[in-house]
Amino acid sequence: MGDVNGLHHVGHIVRDMDEAMERYRRLGFTVAEPAYPELPGMAEPVGVVNTHVYFPGGFVELVSAGRVPAGARPIPLRVPDDKLPGLTAAVRATAANIAAFLRRFQGLHIVIADTPDIDAVAARLTAAGVGHGGVHAVQRPVETATGTRMEPARYLELSHPGLPAGRVPEGRVGFAQNAPVDDERHPEHANGATALTGCLLHVAAPDLAEVRRRYATYFGPATQATAPDSAQDSAQAAAPDRAGVTVTSAPQSGGAPPALPGFAGFTVSVRDLDATVRHLGGNGVAFTRTGRQAAVPVLGTTIVFRQEAG
Repeated sequence: MGDVNGLHHVGHIVRDMDEAMERYRRLGFTVAEPAYPELPGMAEPVGVVNTHVYFPGGFVELVSAGRVPAGARPIPLRVPDDKLPGLTAAVRATAANIAAFLRRFQGLHIVIADTPDIDAVAARLTAAGVGHGGVHAVQRPVETATGTRMEPARYLELSHPGLPAGRVPEGRVGFAQNAPVDDERHPEHANGATALTGCLLHVAAPDLAEVRRRYATYFGPATQATAPDSAQDSAQAAAPDRAGVTVTSAPQSGGAPPALPGFAGFTVSVRDLDATVRHLGGNGVAFTRTGRQAAVPVLGTTIVFRQEAG
């Protein structure tokens, strides 16, 4: 499918944002300062607080519906007065979804694919009978050579029968399209991470064929075999779809999310895996190395550092 360009971002939902930022920074990621939406006329923060680990072409989002950390900056949301009730309801609904995900387990619950044409995606999904909430426009903060500015983005969330809008059984799944920004800047990471490359979805064995069919409809069929030492993979070989999502049956020996289906972890590429594991070890981080990758459990998910090709 030509309307999928890999992962746009994944969302790691955590109970304590301060703890999550400390853990990610100890892993060697550059973590932006947290932010939260500010609505007109609201004396208290509404919704969720989040922050990001940025890469060219994608990012990891840390999300919490709990206490707003000290130093978090408000992001004013400005809309016409007649649109404010709808926006407020949408922000509250997002917070409710995040809280519901956290009740399932602390970990990865959000997977958004990147697309160059979100209108084509919406039409394709509708034709295939896949439920979704339509295309919505938002503003996103972008770091540039001249400072932070807000740029347009558009997104679409998938829906599933019997669940609240914007949710599928494993969490929040959808698509996003960013307007190009010529001078967008991306921070370096001390661990040598260069890109967000994939994620792993564990399902109960009887559901494997159906969930793989569902993801092939969302993102396209599997395109290549995973490496034999793929992180937390089950004995049954699997391959990622065009968004980089690998769907596999949950392992019997542990390591699966507490609730199925559930996202078990995500993968980032690194320039030099040897340098990455030295950084992890130097910061007292426990990891498991297998071949060309190293896996680290972090607050209910697993981050896999994989040597980039070439």
